[in-house]
Amino acid sequence: MTSTYKSSITGKPKGRKRKHMRTPLLVLLVFIAVQLLPIFFVGPTLGYFRDQGLDDATARASTSGWLIFLTMGIGFLVTMLLIMRDRNFFNIWKGQKSSMAAAIAWGIFGFLLLIIGQSIAAMIEMAIGIDPGSENTQTLVRIAEVVPYAIIAVVFFGPVLEELVFRRVVFGSLNQTMNFWFATAISALAFALVHMEFTHLLLYFTTGLILAALYQKTKRIITPIIAHILLNGYVMLIQLNMDKIENFLKQMENLQ
Repeated sequence: MTSTYKSSITGKPKGRKRKHMRTPLLVLLVFIAVQLLPIFFVGPTLGYFRDQGLDDATARASTSGWLIFLTMGIGFLVTMLLIMRDRNFFNIWKGQKSSMAAAIAWGIFGFLLLIIGQSIAAMIEMAIGIDPGSENTQTLVRIAEVVPYAIIAVVFFGPVLEELVFRRVVFGSLNQTMNFWFATAISALAFALVHMEFTHLLLYFTTGLILAALYQKTKRIITPIIAHILLNGYVMLIQLNMDKIENFLKQMENLQ
């Protein structure tokens, strides 16, 4: 008797069911590994860049940039391999999925919703005395200026991995066993906490809520992935060109 014999109750292969449960766990473990593994390589990598004659600030930024790019890149590839082995990984929704065209359109519209949602959250934070601006974002921008490859991790690898974990694994799993709003709130809170900026918890929580709602709307993970990629790309584009933008605005003022 093989491990894929059918249950007398459900009629579904047990082996397939176990695989369906195992893949999300493995994806989650890979994500955790991506967050923790750089710790073990900081010392040697930092020493290498210092030996190249870089000053301490540049050496640290180079270390962070390359470790972010490499660990997220490897994590992305491993995650894709795990998902490709499980054809049912995304089959967790009842009802019909949106067409691919509609899912992409909602992803683009979702980006606009994220901009609006984050703007409202930022205004609320300022109203209660929280300084605007994300230290996490500023750190990533400084790193990207030294190691441009890190931009790929921030704009592509990061959003894809986070959506697979927080929307498909966390939200998708919880949404099958509890109320939509509870599942959304828990996944959004987990998304906020993992960014380690507790002063801006509302900002990240709002982002998580919108991304979960987008996934629920289309039942396709590509929707929140597109919205998340566009958001991170937009932020990086603005931050990396802030000096040029400020100079342009000053020139426009002088023309008036």
